[in-house]
Order: sequence, then structure tokens, then C-alpha cells
Amino acid sequence: MIPTKQAHLHPVAITHPGMSGKNNEDQYAISAYTLTEDNPTPVVLAIVADGIGGHNAGEIASEIAVNEISDAIADSDGSEPLRTLIKGTKQASASIREQSKAKMSRQGMGSTCVCAMVIGEQLYITSVGDSRIYLLRGGKIQRLTTDHTWVQEAIDHGVLSQEEARDHPRKHIIHRYLGASKPIEVDTRLRLQDGENDQEAEANQGARLMARDQILLCCDGLTDLVTDEEILSITQKILDQENALEKLVDLANERGGPDNITIISLRVPNEAKEKEKEPEAKPLSKTALWFYIVCAVAIVAINILGYLIWKGWLGN
Repeated sequence: MIPTKQAHLHPVAITHPGMSGKNNEDQYAISAYTLTEDNPTPVVLAIVADGIGGHNAGEIASEIAVNEISDAIADSDGSEPLRTLIKGTKQASASIREQSKAKMSRQGMGSTCVCAMVIGEQLYITSVGDSRIYLLRGGKIQRLTTDHTWVQEAIDHGVLSQEEARDHPRKHIIHRYLGASKPIEVDTRLRLQDGENDQEAEANQGARLMARDQILLCCDGLTDLVTDEEILSITQKILDQENALEKLVDLANERGGPDNITIISLRVPNEAKEKEKEPEAKPLSKTALWFYIVCAVAIVAINILGYLIWKGWLGN
């Protein structure tokens, strides 16, 4: 793919270490491309990775995740976006695992990771861990990803309610992350509606985005403290994306901010407003049309007359 400076979606990102004094082990990236020189279809890739592990090793793991996946996409032709995202994520996991073995200080490091890739109007996502991707559309918020946590499994099996899960002591136990000792399974479910089974969710890959849709990627430093409903409310009330993300971070920090907080927003432009900026040309009136025709005929006649005089065929 060909890198470009201008994305066809409106991207905004923010990251904050939180209030605990810990190092910021989150990493994120937003990249814009066109498919090929012959195919100018625009592409945007967004990644959020939340590192885990002591002695700053989580920061290394999340950086590896972002770099490996970004490189995999940049080197592709965009023809198989989901397959490329999966391949890049698995490569990142293997690299983290190998580096974890190489140094004592990096043992046990890992990272969660969510990716959103938009080709033209089509959305593709992957996830590993408990970072999330949301779709905000028409005054509603839909969580597209599924957390790979103990509490999420308990919710799915009816053991816990959503309310019970929020403050459960096991809510931070994740069973899927990059750098795990066994090869990871990359989640390709894209849940556009609650109640969809896994096959239906996977079939949603390549879903078409609409004008004014907003894709939000974030780590659990936000979602542990700010509810889905609050995310929706703030992004609706504060139309400026940068200010809205700052408000979300502030809210998480006001509630203790024990973890790093990273958010990426991708907003589809409002097509109606774009068209207003470039008004369509009005058709000519009949009077104006006849005026231009007469002028054109007169110009042609003058040129012909001048040519005849120059040849000496007229005037003597």
C-alpha cells in the first residue's frame, strides 16, 4: 500500500498515564494509505495496544505489537485485510514471546491489542484481550469486540450480571493476550447487534460505515471506570472529538485513574456538510444560453471575415 498524509476519516487520539504514577505502557498508531497507484481507494488503520508486565516490559510488548501489525499492513496490497491483520497480530505475539524469553527483565511481558482497518467505507476489526472497539451510530453505542476475560465468560454463561462484573475481583484476569506461551487465537467477531452468534458476528466483517459514524478504540483504563452509556453521552454532547476524548480521560482520572488510558476516535465525515461546501453549478438560463451562442457565432464570423480579407478575396 502507499502511505498518505491525509486520512479519509477524521482521526483523533489521546493517551494518558493515569493517576497512579506508573509508566505509560500503552501504545497506539493511526496510519493512512491508498491501495495502489492504480487504485486510489483510501485506507485507515488504527491500533491500540495495552502492555502488561513489570519493569516497563509492557511498554516494550505494546510497541512490538503496534510496529509488527503496522508493518504487515503497509507491506500488503489490501486485498485480504482480515487475513493480513491476523497474520500481523500472530507475528507480533511470536516476537513478544521470543523477546520475553531472551531477557530476564522481560519475562512474562505481553499486550492486549485491538485493530480497526477501514478500506473505503468497509470496516474490518481484530481483537486480543480486553481492549475494546465501539461503533457510535444514530445516538446509540455498540460494543463490536468481546472481552477475553474470566468475567466475560461468566457473563456469557449467566454466572454474573453486567453490574456484578464491573467490580468483581477477577475482572482483570485475561485469558488471551499477545506474547502468551501458546499460539494465540485472534478474535474476528464484529458484533453489530447484541445476541448475534459467533458465525453471524464474523460474517459482519467488511460492514459498510455510514456518514457521521464514529469508531472508538480504547484500553481498559477507560472502560473499567467509564460506562458505555457515559462514553455515548459525552461524545454526543461534545461534538469536537479532541475535547470529547479529553473529557473521557478526565472522568476516568477523577475516579482514581489507576491505569493508563488510551483512546482513538475515527469519525466518518458528514457527507451533507461536505456537499454544502461545494455547491453544484446552476444550469444556464435560456437567455444566458442564447447570449453565449450568439457570441460564439459572432467570434467565428469575425475570424472567417478576417481570414478572407487577409487572403485578398474581399475588399478590392
